[in-house]
Formats: sequence, C-alpha cells, structure tokens
Amino acid sequence: MVASVFIDGEAGTTGLQIRQRLVGRPDLAIASIDPAKRKDPAARADMLNDADAVILCLPDEASKEAVGLIRNNRTRVIDASSAHRIAEGWTYGFPEMDKGHRATITGAGRVTNPGCYATGAIALLRPLVAAGLVPPTYPLTINAVSGYSGGGKQLIAAFEDPSSPNATTDNFRLYAMGVVQKHIAEIQVHSALGIRPLFIPSVGRFAQGMLVSIPLQLWAMERHPTLEALQSVLAEHYAGEHFVTVQPLEETLEIGLASSLDARNPEPEGLNDTNRMQLSVYGSPKHGQAVLLAKLDNLGKGASGQAVQNLNLMLGLPEGAGLN
Repeated sequence: MVASVFIDGEAGTTGLQIRQRLVGRPDLAIASIDPAKRKDPAARADMLNDADAVILCLPDEASKEAVGLIRNNRTRVIDASSAHRIAEGWTYGFPEMDKGHRATITGAGRVTNPGCYATGAIALLRPLVAAGLVPPTYPLTINAVSGYSGGGKQLIAAFEDPSSPNATTDNFRLYAMGVVQKHIAEIQVHSALGIRPLFIPSVGRFAQGMLVSIPLQLWAMERHPTLEALQSVLAEHYAGEHFVTVQPLEETLEIGLASSLDARNPEPEGLNDTNRMQLSVYGSPKHGQAVLLAKLDNLGKGASGQAVQNLNLMLGLPEGAGLN
C-alpha cells in the first residue's frame, strides 16, 4: 500500500529537504497544493484531511492553525515547528531518546519534531541524568554553533546574497544574548532537568552542520563522575543504534599528533547531508573537567532527516528508508 504524504510548507528550507528525501520512493505518494491556493484555508484543509500523513514545515502559529483544520482521527501529523514540543498530547519525535520510544512514535497520531540544538543537548543529557551522573539541579551551560541555514531564508540570504537588506560579512556571531531561546524549554523538559539551563547559541559562515557542547565541572558534582563513567552510560544507551553513535573514549582522550584532525579539533560539517549524530566525551581526568559534544547536521538529524525517520516509523515503513 502506498501512503499519501502532504508537506505543508514544502517551499521552506526544511520542507524542501524533506521532499528531497521522499521523492521517488515507491512506498509514498507526495501530494502538493496548487501554489495559487497555498493561503486558501479550504484548499489546505482538503489537502490536510486527504493525506495519510502530514508534515508541517510552518511558523508556530501557522502550524497550530493547520492542526485545527484537520477534522479526522486518521491523518498522522509531524510538526517541524516549535509549537508543540512540550505540548500535552504530542509525542516528542526523537526515536533514540529512550528504549521503547520508537514504539511510542509508531503508535502516535501527533509527533513534534525536535529542535536541532535540542536534539544534540537531549541526546547527551537525558541518559546521564537518568543514570544519576548529572544531577537534575546541576547549573548547566550549553554552547552551540550552527550553520546559517538553521535561520531560514532570511538568514541564508544575509550570508549568501550581498544585495540582501540584511547582508553580512560576519564569519561568526552569538545570538539570543538575552538568554531567551525557543529550544530551552524542550531541553529542560525532555532532559528531565529540574532547573533551566543556560543556553548560548551561535552561527558561523557555513551553510549547515552543528556542534553542541556542554562543559561539566566533575569535581563539583555530588557523585564526581569520571570520564569513563560518562562515556560508558552514553555508549550503553545508544548501543546498536544506526543513526546515533558514541565515540570510544580512547579516540577523544589520547589527543596528539597521531590523532585524527577531527578528534583534535571537532568541526561541525562532518555529518552534513546525513541523518547521523556523533556523541563524544572530552576532558581532563587530572582536573576533573569534561566536555560533552554532539555533532550533527542541523538540516539532517536536526530537522528534515529526523522528520523522515519519524514518518517511516509512523507509517510502518523501514526506519532508514530515504536516509541511508
């Protein structure tokens, strides 16, 4: 049986990437709305209600409106916006988050696709909090850098089009310096943190790719976890996973001239155009300090790739279809 899929907002960055991953698949039929009727509520409602699955690639308020147009209990929904990431009745769409979470996604009618930064932060923190190595009340700081594609069409134009009103020659910039950012709430909720983390995002002059890093003062933690303990918990949690891998500790601790360049100086673009995420533990046993690191493609595992992974699960299709 061929499932019908409607991408509402397919002209945006995430929508285009999702469509590229779905087009040509014999198990799916992609439905598209007449461009002249994209803002016609009745036409959109017909598309939303006729599809087996809908992927919303819209601003938050438009996503809420689209969900309100669905009048049946049959259409499955994946929302790529931040509108429902901590909302009741929605399943968080990070399949590797917990053992058994795939089954929850498979049976869900409403799945909220995680944010790109949040995917990396939660992947690192949730297993460590659950294991008691990172206390839920520890004052966490999360640093991250993303390619400019994560900012949508306006930021892409600012970096790529010199004639854009917001054109920039910046190579790097921090943002959200008022420490208010839409990913913070979902990171806190889905990492099971008792207090709000401090999150410092940034953007660099590269189109896509991402690093999320979390420094830890191990000596200040109640259980004084070792680097070995941190890596072991992550490795056990993600053992057997295809899309999420954990670097062996010897690759990150024995940093020297013989080490790979990426091990010595992690760079954000290494997993571009994939749905993969690599987790690593760096640090100094002598000084009791660690750095947790997640590397992923902000448009892959951080957005469109993960949406396709969730879609496959919801429709009972091979999880890696369109992603390998």
